[in-house]
Amino acid sequence: MRAIQYLNGISLAISKFAAYLAALVLCLMVGHIIFEIILRAFSRSTYIMDEMVGYGVAGTTFLALAHSFETSALIRVNLLLEKLERGGMARRVVELFCSCSTLWVMTIVIQYFWNSVSRNFIRGAVSETIAEIPLWIPEGVVLIGMAVFWLQLLTYTLRILFGELPQRADVAMD
Repeated sequence: MRAIQYLNGISLAISKFAAYLAALVLCLMVGHIIFEIILRAFSRSTYIMDEMVGYGVAGTTFLALAHSFETSALIRVNLLLEKLERGGMARRVVELFCSCSTLWVMTIVIQYFWNSVSRNFIRGAVSETIAEIPLWIPEGVVLIGMAVFWLQLLTYTLRILFGELPQRADVAMD
């Protein structure tokens, strides 16, 4: 149990750091938009705002995913969980099934993204815009966010499996 607590602490720290990175990316997006507004007042443009904001939205979404999960900021459908006794075996089994299923799906998605990122890196693929951003960079940020979420989900699953039903706000709202 001590190892799981240690892993959970590491996972929480990593997810919090990723959330801070997401906040930084969000601030950079807002700054770019404001800069673009000012430039357009003088009939100028960076010509890359749409692309950068698109990458930023994807990056912030996935970088903040793990922290959002752990702090119960994600929407969950608790129709079944509401009916089950908190701390009971049935609830633990349902939580375990859901978290294991999500781990399995995320493993497949991460594998796919890893293949795409490595292929784009090897081929030197760039975006088809004036910026010519190497595609492995925005895909890599999304991949990192997914990996952090996977780690957070793994620690959540281990905590359920070894006796601790995590106290999340959405679970505790019975």
